[in-house]
Amino acid sequence: AITLIDRFRTHLWKPLLHEVAAGSMDVHAHQLDYLAQAYWRHFTFCFGAMDGLDRARREVFVAPVHDAAGVEVIPRRAIGYDTLVIAVGSEVNDFGTPGVAQYAFALDTAKQAASFQRSLVNACLRADHVSPAAHAKQLNVVIVGGGATGVELAAELHRTTRLLAAYGLKNFNPEQDLKLTLINADARILPALPEYLSVATADVLRGLNVDIRCNELATEVTADAVLTRGGQRFPADLSVWAAGIRAPVFLREIDGLETNRLDQLGVQPTLQTTRDPDIFAFGDCAACPWVGQEGMVPPRAQAAHQQASLLCKNLAGRLDGKPLRPFHYRDFGSLVSLGKYSTVGNLMGFVSGGSLRIEGWFARLMYESLYKMHLM
Repeated sequence: AITLIDRFRTHLWKPLLHEVAAGSMDVHAHQLDYLAQAYWRHFTFCFGAMDGLDRARREVFVAPVHDAAGVEVIPRRAIGYDTLVIAVGSEVNDFGTPGVAQYAFALDTAKQAASFQRSLVNACLRADHVSPAAHAKQLNVVIVGGGATGVELAAELHRTTRLLAAYGLKNFNPEQDLKLTLINADARILPALPEYLSVATADVLRGLNVDIRCNELATEVTADAVLTRGGQRFPADLSVWAAGIRAPVFLREIDGLETNRLDQLGVQPTLQTTRDPDIFAFGDCAACPWVGQEGMVPPRAQAAHQQASLLCKNLAGRLDGKPLRPFHYRDFGSLVSLGKYSTVGNLMGFVSGGSLRIEGWFARLMYESLYKMHLM
């Protein structure tokens, strides 16, 4: 008997959130409904956010659900388990930077992405109605974080703001009135990927007039600017924080389980938590040893997908008394979508264990195929 607990009623592939934020994707057309999935695949769906754990009683606590008016729809519940799998993903890590929570948008959920999109449209409308005699009508959007989310969002915003202007904004010219700035603390964007991918992506973004500022550590976000350790002040009508991730804070040493400084659950290579063999964790919320390598398995979508595939087999075998197999991560490469402008990536282990660089329509086809595989 399988029960899925989730704080949302629907699922959206997280790599697509930048498209929702930019306004190029209708979130309702791409969501998967958990209730329908439960009916089709014969599991039970429990709507609500996990917010506690009692290992002695083998119970997960689920927070009450409220409607938009704050009225309680579903009360607090306790769900019993024999085997528990925690896969609650990650959220943005603001590193304690002042002003991020108050003034910057995050793109962890579809709701946050849609909120940014509404604010972007409203900002464009305001800019469109500024008097032609006014000089300070430039709309400044600052993205903090040069990883995949920040990079893909910058490219998508360039496209969608021009479409928006073409559909009736008479006084707002994105070429002149929109300034996109990408701030990155590292020496190059996409620091986790091969350097040639970083260079190729930076070339595309600069061709779109995105101002890339590397070696700039954001130290504060205000209502109208992003400040950096180097003393720079970047004006910002809208700020997006996409620099780093951490596990949800409710996991911090939850009922005695081991967690690290990012609140990720410590797990063994079998994906069992280090202090309870009946509790498994995988994906971004788990700190899993990288067998054969130094450090931990990187928090990437392909890692979570591989871990889910292994757990599917291990949990079935566990019921039959079979030993658990350890997780061995394989890096199959990376793909970065820059909307209609380009897609770049590399495929690992393609030729004699090496790396194959891909760009353009073939890379885009691979990206679309990944999404279709995820849906299936």
